[in-house]
Amino acid sequence: MRNCLPIIAFLLMILPLRAENETQSQSDELNRIKQNYTQYLLFANAESPTLFQALKKMKPENEISDQAVVELHQFLPSDLKKTNDYVQAINPDGSWPDINYQDSKRSGWEPKIHAERILELTRLYATPGNDFYHSEKIAATIHQALNFWFTKKLVCLNWWYNEIGIPKTMGSAFILFEDQLTQEEKMEAIRVMNQCQFGRTGQNKVWQAGNVLTRALFENNYTLAKEARDNIFSEIVTNQPEGIKNDWSFHQHGPQQQFGNYGLSFISSMSFYSELFVGTTLALDQKQLSILNSFLEGGYRWILWHGYMDINGLDRQLFHNAQIHKTLTVAYSAQGLAKSGQPTCLKTNENILNENFTSAKNTFTGHKHFWESDQTIHRRPEWMASVKMASSRVIGTELVNEDNLKGFYMGDGATYTYEKGNEYLNVFPFWDWRKIPGVTAYESNLPFPQLKGNNPRNKSTFVGGVTDGKWGMTAMELNRDGLKAHKVWVFTDHFVLCLGAGIQTDSNLVVTTAMDQRLKKQDLLQLDKNKWNAIKGRQTFNGKNQRFFHDQTGYIVLKNAKITAISERRAGQWVDFMGMYKPEKVEGEIISLHLDHGTRPKDATYEYLILPASDKESTAAFDLSALKILCNDTTTQAVALPKEKVYFVTTYRPVSIKLASGLDFSAGTAGIYLIRETGEGNKIWYTDPTHSLSQASVTLNGKSRTIDLPTGDEKGKSVSFQ
Repeated sequence: MRNCLPIIAFLLMILPLRAENETQSQSDELNRIKQNYTQYLLFANAESPTLFQALKKMKPENEISDQAVVELHQFLPSDLKKTNDYVQAINPDGSWPDINYQDSKRSGWEPKIHAERILELTRLYATPGNDFYHSEKIAATIHQALNFWFTKKLVCLNWWYNEIGIPKTMGSAFILFEDQLTQEEKMEAIRVMNQCQFGRTGQNKVWQAGNVLTRALFENNYTLAKEARDNIFSEIVTNQPEGIKNDWSFHQHGPQQQFGNYGLSFISSMSFYSELFVGTTLALDQKQLSILNSFLEGGYRWILWHGYMDINGLDRQLFHNAQIHKTLTVAYSAQGLAKSGQPTCLKTNENILNENFTSAKNTFTGHKHFWESDQTIHRRPEWMASVKMASSRVIGTELVNEDNLKGFYMGDGATYTYEKGNEYLNVFPFWDWRKIPGVTAYESNLPFPQLKGNNPRNKSTFVGGVTDGKWGMTAMELNRDGLKAHKVWVFTDHFVLCLGAGIQTDSNLVVTTAMDQRLKKQDLLQLDKNKWNAIKGRQTFNGKNQRFFHDQTGYIVLKNAKITAISERRAGQWVDFMGMYKPEKVEGEIISLHLDHGTRPKDATYEYLILPASDKESTAAFDLSALKILCNDTTTQAVALPKEKVYFVTTYRPVSIKLASGLDFSAGTAGIYLIRETGEGNKIWYTDPTHSLSQASVTLNGKSRTIDLPTGDEKGKSVSFQ
């Protein structure tokens, strides 16, 4: 026992030292995180001159609900005239006369502007070397504004503002202004931050844990900070019901693609936290960085085109200039992850910057079908195309907080093509929302059906796409709102071929298929006897091989159809489809092309081509023998490209078909097939759009083959075989 006494004495002496060292280490880490936080809030805009110049070109927004836009504005230098006005205009009670504090909107809640002004003023006050604004007058204004908020305890009808939006904004201000807060103000600040606790899923979980983290920093609570960090980074995984999917899309609010909304906030948040924890033991590990980088590379890089996000990526967030704002948010996120120094992150950042802000040429080409989100992207050097669908597995779109009031058809095969990227920028107030490009729908002046419950879903399981990595075919069996159709898209180097078959409904409403509806850049032209004529107002054409041209895009209707061509000026309001905006009439010019299938169609069809990055001469001279439509009915929709020896087949039941002389094809399994004749033999790519099969069987020129299909969360992914 006596021999143990020196050891016990030594342990009693060293344990407090270890505890003291650990406490000091934790304190140092918290200080480092706070320094990183402050550095980010004050100087993030100085990291990339290219992005900053693009950011400064943004048109200022007066009504903002999109959190991505709010945070982009925080990168901009403060508008000193505006901030001076804030100081001069503040009421004695700490309110501002131009804010409606009784606002009851669930989106774009006006009292949040009060919190954003507090943050803006604290940023000015905290900026080093800014002696003019590091003044008692600015500090007094901040104290006044804080006191108003602490006293009134305003509550929004939308939980998101109370638990996430307000604590997120105010928390940043508390960190910057911490040394100036009174003890009473600190207690009130903690109360505001306590409105948010751990919980929920996906990006909502990240936002909430992030607010808890800010509170932990404010309270100097390392244990809570680490717990918050662990909650945040626990979402950097794939294969969960909500969050990053295996195909690098993002789901939230159920199985629904959310690239431009929750997914964007997710990658932006993770980029911020990667910077926040740099230089500490809480930093992202290599596996987590790899997942985030793959999310950018395999997801976002596909849907950006010359500085604009694909409209199909926006989902319900159809705000002013949303395509620009969201692309900038992606770029800033890539920049933040690149600071990790990981080579793949550095390369992705370089790619996104070059493809969207510095280079006029696109070098990122290929074809991808996001099999977990029913969305297809096709990229060529000079143009991009996108299709968004829905199925019994995937929700097509949503209406939340009066966002997307007219978007009922946005997941029914919406098809966009881009050359410059701005073809549809802010077109929404002028749209006929029943003629979204690519969509087959009713023509009506009745109110739009509501997007509730399973209403945004298509009742069919047959939705998917096949690709060889360069070209592809996408198919959708539409069965929604009493309307049925078999729709396919074929994507090649030079065109998108759109086919429809079996269009039927018992409704007395006219059924149409929209070829396009976009901003007018030049005259919409129609070719008649080798002469191009400008469309004025609304004109109707009948017949086949009807050719149209607008800006850099050609359109050819291949079979007999009734076609309505429109070129006109329209007026509209943003508030009609995005409830957060104030009623205000805006005007713009659009061009539109749609096919009229009449009332109560029983088996209507359509066949048309879109020729992006084209010109009038090429559209007029396009040789229709370059493609051969082998079949377009409810059994099979098949196309041959004889010169390329490539064949596309969507079959809804077992079928046999002659693809070309000496090339017979039989599918024992319904699905989507792409067949290439090569010098090394015939190669087939296949997708099971129902996600229900484990095997498929095919016969090519008498040679049969049974193939195993992807299972689990890989269901619906293309497979290839010789």
